Amino acid sequence: MVAIDKQRIIEKYPLPAYNYQVTINGIEIMSFSEISGLEIDHDHVLYRHGFSWVVGDHLIRGQRKPINITLKRGIVKRRSDLYDWIKSGEKKDIRIELCDEAGMGIVIWEVSRALPFKLDAPSFSASASEIAFESLNLIAHDLRIKHN
Repeated sequence: MVAIDKQRIIEKYPLPAYNYQVTINGIEIMSFSEISGLEIDHDHVLYRHGFSWVVGDHLIRGQRKPINITLKRGIVKRRSDLYDWIKSGEKKDIRIELCDEAGMGIVIWEVSRALPFKLDAPSFSASASEIAFESLNLIAHDLRIKHN
């Protein structure tokens, strides 16, 4: 049996999903508890031409679907930046970095020209003791992924 050293573990084991940081327009924004929708997706088209009866149908990639991202975080006193953003209607660039144990970005998702279109307030209940979360839904023009 071969012993696994620390460097091999660092290089070969998957990164944990909780160690990430978010930057919006070059300003580090703290504490999003959840980010979803970082996906590149295309429609698919079944193409049939005159010789399909001989060679079969062709499956081709169609138009790219819109990039819909959701940012979710706990509500904190005197922090209205998400509300200010949706009110302004400004498009912003977002950078999400999945980090290693040293805090260095290993996989980076770069979202271009994200436009907010929905801000959700938390559900309120007098019998619950949960944290109050707000979420912001965005639609973006482009998503690029970099691996360091």
